[in-house]
Amino acid sequence: MKLYVDRFERYLARPMYVKARIPMALLVIPLVFAIFLPLWQISMTAPQYLEGLYLDVYAYKLVGGNNGQHIREINTLNHYIGMHPIDEAAAADLDWIPFALGAMVLMTLRVAAAGSIKDLMDLVVVTGYFSAFAFGRFVYRLWVFGHTLAPDAPVRVKGFMPVVFGHKTVANFETYSYPQAGAYCLAVFVLGAAAILAWHLITGRRRTVEEFEGPNAAV
Repeated sequence: MKLYVDRFERYLARPMYVKARIPMALLVIPLVFAIFLPLWQISMTAPQYLEGLYLDVYAYKLVGGNNGQHIREINTLNHYIGMHPIDEAAAADLDWIPFALGAMVLMTLRVAAAGSIKDLMDLVVVTGYFSAFAFGRFVYRLWVFGHTLAPDAPVRVKGFMPVVFGHKTVANFETYSYPQAGAYCLAVFVLGAAAILAWHLITGRRRTVEEFEGPNAAV
């Protein structure tokens, strides 16, 4: 068992393949786009809002349609059921995301320039954790909005979970929630980095076995 552990640790300490460094560096492009493009959009339609109201979630801000008018309309509707308004306090929950994405950009460039396979693995793990945490935080915030309704609201509504992905009917509103360009860019980065790591682990297995057991060793 120790032989296999030593073999794996020795392989992880090797530099990344030279031909993998350019694709790794290029993955910075969608990662940078993810900082500035909308990550998610929540929209709703109703008989009185046939053209719909929508809210775009960026990595650092919330933007309503019609130059912000849609946020005011949504807050007016939320007031009737006692839901917290969407304001600067809600947007403040996003403050950490641009810094995390910026740190990932620097980590990616460092890995592409002089990283080992272990550095690449660390980047994939950190990126996966960040993505899972950010999405989990998003789901949690939606849950809080739907379950902390004011008891003295003009319209009494039982606590509910707003739609996270897809479509949901709430009262006479049809609500929709879908990822946008920024989320797809982030997915490209995560999947690309994971694919490069998988390439190293799969193709490197034979080389490591031959190094320890000879060129005729079974794989």
